[in-house]
Amino acid sequence: MAEPPSDPVIGVIAASEAEATACAAAIERHGGLPCPLPLNERTEPEDAVRGINGLLLCDGDQALIKAALSAELPVLGVGSGMQALNVALGGRPGPDAIGHGLVEQEGEWVSSFHRIYISPGSKLAAVVGAGGFVRVNSRHPTGIREAQKAQSLKASAYSLEDGFIEALESPDRSWAMAVQFHPERRKEIPPHFDRLFETLVARATVHAAPDNSPENTL
Repeated sequence: MAEPPSDPVIGVIAASEAEATACAAAIERHGGLPCPLPLNERTEPEDAVRGINGLLLCDGDQALIKAALSAELPVLGVGSGMQALNVALGGRPGPDAIGHGLVEQEGEWVSSFHRIYISPGSKLAAVVGAGGFVRVNSRHPTGIREAQKAQSLKASAYSLEDGFIEALESPDRSWAMAVQFHPERRKEIPPHFDRLFETLVARATVHAAPDNSPENTL
């Protein structure tokens, strides 16, 4: 009898310890094993991604992103990770996104909120269960418009207020997508967005299997 597959290892690139902790918790909820990246300054990107089955991208490390994409690992970007994925695939940094950053409240900097539209029929809509209008959190001072988007990526969600892109996905790669908001902050976001992490872990599990066939899953 074949042994059951072990828990998939998900590499995590985060900008802060708090962000890394929240993202690690999201991975662990769905049976994944979070692994902080980069491991050290001397680790070659190809070696770093060789030990993981998927990548959760919360910040930018271009060499690691490109190595993960080259290895056809499933990749999920959140927050700044969406902009990092865009640049890694040939896009450009975007302009200031007024009204999308942190706001001061009682002496603390907290998330702002706005509504977005998720395109029906997109991979994002398939993962979270529906397209249409939804309220999300916002913590990014800059954004991406069509002029800055990588040609190989497809926009799958937009901000209703100003048209900034709120989600990107690759129609060509097995599974690479990103959202500008922060689904790891569970109290600030509708619960169905937790399916992004669930699907990342599921895709990583398939990728880790000897006879993986990622085209058969979302």
